[in-house]
Amino acid sequence: MSAAAGVREATDAGFAEEVLGAGLPVLVMFTSERCPPCRMMAPVLAEVAEERHGRIEVARIDVDANPETTLAYGVLGTPTLILFDGGEPVRSLVGARPKRRLLRELRDL
Repeated sequence: MSAAAGVREATDAGFAEEVLGAGLPVLVMFTSERCPPCRMMAPVLAEVAEERHGRIEVARIDVDANPETTLAYGVLGTPTLILFDGGEPVRSLVGARPKRRLLRELRDL
């Protein structure tokens, strides 16, 4: 699954720099190739990345290819979305959701 426009691909190797060291809050979707709800969320994430450009960054990380980060944040199911701000996880959302609901859950950003 290729990353949608505006959605960066995160990895175990670069997570600290790309996500924890980012200057903006970063919404990360923990995803898997074999997860249909994750595929449904891909266009939603791309739209959020476009609409919130300059306010948040959006990334995805494949749980199968990046087990260290997945385990470090206790991700047990996909999709799991974790919002990082200042290098810390500040909000965790589990499961697919429509864009309107996701934006409502992120409204203070």
